Amino acid sequence: MGIVFLVSGGWKVLSPFKTGEVLEQAQVPAELAVIGAVALGTMELFAACLLFVPQFRRAGGFIASALMIFFIAWIGYHYHILAGQECNCFPIIKRTVGPGFFITDGVMLILTLVAFAWSPRVMRFRLPVVLLIALIVVAGISFGVNAAERNNAQVPTPVIVDGKPENMAQGKVFLFFYDPSCMHCDAAAKFMSTLDWDGTKIVAIPTVNPQWAASFLHDTRLKAATSLELDKLKKVFPFVDPPFGVALDEGRVKESFGQAQFTPPMPAADLKRLGFVK
Repeated sequence: MGIVFLVSGGWKVLSPFKTGEVLEQAQVPAELAVIGAVALGTMELFAACLLFVPQFRRAGGFIASALMIFFIAWIGYHYHILAGQECNCFPIIKRTVGPGFFITDGVMLILTLVAFAWSPRVMRFRLPVVLLIALIVVAGISFGVNAAERNNAQVPTPVIVDGKPENMAQGKVFLFFYDPSCMHCDAAAKFMSTLDWDGTKIVAIPTVNPQWAASFLHDTRLKAATSLELDKLKKVFPFVDPPFGVALDEGRVKESFGQAQFTPPMPAADLKRLGFVK
């Protein structure tokens, strides 16, 4: 269990924005998703470190058990929404949300409870406290570095748009990454087609099946240009699953929009605040 929590916590701490998207998909509010990823990752790393040390294993088992109970309760509460979706909370364990999810999490909970029940009492807390403070500092540094990289990311130029090289570092540009067969992407595009974009250029990038791009835009009535340079753009603007959007002003990132932020009437309010739509 220590290895599971080490990998899961390290993933969240080192990639807080990407794992924040995963938490958004798990119904965590968008404004709390990234901070939630950092906090959960820190506690998972803390639990893992304590589980590896016999004299602190009881405390590690307690924290790990609390985390498992929290995960099970959260998924259970939102089960009617999340059923059938892929669960990425532990990256080394691939599964979907369903009865099997609760069985595997139940097994992990039993293992953490065993670690708690069969380990000696913790007599000294100084080292765990120092360790927790150190992990918080590391998580804070990682968050700062990732935030700086994300905010300072610039769109590559030129990018092939509608078959022609184009400089997207001029004016306001909204990048919309979508899967043509995704109903969520379809609904998001239809909603965005009703907005007054006030001179903002929309560039739509299909993540799969690029041959369906034209019919997707026609059916959703979204007035957008098409770029097929997914790899080039996703390298600069990484995300987990579409729909995903990036608001650019003179090539600079103003804000990015994860999957959960494409549920009408979102992201209209944020786009208005940024001046991308009227």
